[in-house]
Amino acid sequence: MKREIATLEDIKFLVDTFYTKVRQDELIGVIFNKVIGDKWAVHLEKMYGFWQTLLLGNHTYYGSPFAPHAKLPLHQEHFDRWLQLFNSTLDEHFEGEKAEEAKWRAQKMAEMFHYKIQFLREKGANYLN
Repeated sequence: MKREIATLEDIKFLVDTFYTKVRQDELIGVIFNKVIGDKWAVHLEKMYGFWQTLLLGNHTYYGSPFAPHAKLPLHQEHFDRWLQLFNSTLDEHFEGEKAEEAKWRAQKMAEMFHYKIQFLREKGANYLN
């Protein structure tokens, strides 16, 4: 049964379910697993705070989400897969306004990250330092 995203427990379920898919994915799992290594618990805690801040308005995330992604070997197909997995997780388990907002925010974030990474690659490595 689908439910609304209304609590931190909902956020944790979304994040845990999504990242289980990511870790097993043939395209993006390799990248995430290599970068995160044995620090998945730390990463998941950050993601709980990130999505709790965005969707529930409880400011628990402090940081810059783009910086850790800037030097990763990510291309359009990686962002497309990330969105596919994220949206399918939402569609399988959630409904309502917050689920739609999560999809919208994820889409905008993927577009922005891809654009910024492309910009940095075109301008050269000195912009990355």
